[in-house]
Amino acid sequence: MSNDILVGIVMGSESDMIAMKKTAEVLTELGIGYEAKISSAHRMPDLTADYARGARQRGLEVIIAGAGMAAHLAGAIAAHTTLPIIGVPLKSGELGGVDALYSTVQMPTGVPVATVAINGTANAAYLAAQILSIKYPVIRDRLEAKREKTLRELVEKSEKLSLELRQEHPE
Repeated sequence: MSNDILVGIVMGSESDMIAMKKTAEVLTELGIGYEAKISSAHRMPDLTADYARGARQRGLEVIIAGAGMAAHLAGAIAAHTTLPIIGVPLKSGELGGVDALYSTVQMPTGVPVATVAINGTANAAYLAAQILSIKYPVIRDRLEAKREKTLRELVEKSEKLSLELRQEHPE
């Protein structure tokens, strides 16, 4: 499964790589193969359109697009494919990512982009995994195992905190 490239990670510029690294980390942890590219909707419009048009033929099943500022990357990709697109508005510029959020989430009818929170790069990967889990039971199993592990860790932390507080403030 990890050898199959199922997810495309696209970012608008090299500076977006810092934030988008978490997307790659989560996909790797879940054993989901991905490819990563820089492709600007404004500075490389033809290459971005070609990337989107050829994605299905390359075996991609979901594309995650992260960009800041005007952030039309996810929408530009969605305009050229019917694959699920997950937009990640990245925090940048004077408006702190709010402009990226609005331009990512406000898509015309028939050209949807699923949008996560500003800098929600990990959740973009988890959402891609959930989409893929419909088709791939192994990904579903990995997601469920990850949630169970997270639950166990939080219960342990809660119990530890409770014990520490009781020791600090005995009755």
